[in-house]
Amino acid sequence: MTITSPERVAPHHPNAANPPPRALHPHAPAGQPQATCLALALAPALILLALGLIHGPIAQPADYHAFHDARGVFGLPNALNVVTNLPFALFGAAGLLWLRGNTHGLPSHLRRCYLAMFVGIGLTAAGSAHYHWHPDNHTLVWDRLPMAIGFMGLFAGFLTERLKLSAHTSAWLLAGLLAYGIASVAYWHATGDLRPYVVAQFYPLLAIPVLLCLTPAPYTRGGDWLVALAIYVAAKVLESTDGTLYGVLAHAISGHSLKHLAAAAGAWWLYRMLRQRTPVTEAGL
Repeated sequence: MTITSPERVAPHHPNAANPPPRALHPHAPAGQPQATCLALALAPALILLALGLIHGPIAQPADYHAFHDARGVFGLPNALNVVTNLPFALFGAAGLLWLRGNTHGLPSHLRRCYLAMFVGIGLTAAGSAHYHWHPDNHTLVWDRLPMAIGFMGLFAGFLTERLKLSAHTSAWLLAGLLAYGIASVAYWHATGDLRPYVVAQFYPLLAIPVLLCLTPAPYTRGGDWLVALAIYVAAKVLESTDGTLYGVLAHAISGHSLKHLAAAAGAWWLYRMLRQRTPVTEAGL
């Protein structure tokens, strides 16, 4: 008599019939090496730097520190330009508290990117207030450094999400972008040349909308990136119309003070997006 061995049956998983959909979190896109994706995303920044070398140094305008609203209140010089930085501290702190709590399963390497972003936002309150207390090139360093940190953290998080970078690649990207942002400020302070800092501040504004169109969305609320960028562009417009708005608004508030409030609103919009969005799953594509 031949005795046949019983068939091996795979252990039953309680959710085998309906496995949970896999979130499109940070793995390299199929068939597309991470290095290639990253190179394509960052190559235009190198082109901008090369064009900057051809163009020659970009100097800071001689009247950059001449803000129209220099009124003091209770002994505080340039009062409105100083106190309108307070929202940066509030939204930076809110973001850091959120990262410590429920972040809807945000991967640890994305948490590091947004940690850098919120630290930069929070420190901008102190750095910008310090600068506006006594505006000159020396205090401006402490205004630009936290902004560079915030921009680079934001951009590293965005690239990590949209290109589905691994934890290892994301960590190197964040370190590299932070080093570049800090170095761009140091280079400006040492030489007076703004070219590297201009790339650090404005290249993400150009790259983010393009990548939003070319890459799949890993999370809902992708349009909030565009809203935040639009708010920041509006802030730059307000900054450029500092004196005009100061006159139009009967010296109630200047364009530069409004720029602070608008930029802080952009930071709040990003914080709101991160809190409210949810992962996009393969089943939902």
